[in-house]
Amino acid sequence: MADRLTQLQDMVNQQAENICNSIGVLQQFSVPSKFSGFDRSGSQTPQQTNIPPPQEDYAQLFSTLITRCAKDIDQLIDSLPSDESSQELQVQSLQLLEEENRSESEKLEEVVKRGEEMLEKIQGVLSNIAQHMIETRLSNE
Repeated sequence: MADRLTQLQDMVNQQAENICNSIGVLQQFSVPSKFSGFDRSGSQTPQQTNIPPPQEDYAQLFSTLITRCAKDIDQLIDSLPSDESSQELQVQSLQLLEEENRSESEKLEEVVKRGEEMLEKIQGVLSNIAQHMIETRLSNE
């Protein structure tokens, strides 16, 4: 998984792509406007191509994409460490994590010790069963 700054950069790139695509769709499907008093005699107006009207509501689609992406960017920015997170706070956090790690490792060592004791008991019982079966076979012969 990428770090937060890389995720933020990816989201900014995605937002730029959304905005660029929305402008492209707007240019593709918009009708040229005429300016009053600007049309010179003999000037050629661009030919209107027969582009069918959009089948989808692109304004709604792109506004949703841009809004969602903006919210994601805000969330990523909020999740970045702040300037208030000083080195002292980081050291305290690391010390707390070390204490938790030490406590959990002691618990793990205890569980492993009990597991080894149980294994020894099981091996002893299996050894007794095997010995008893050997003795039973020898006495039946």
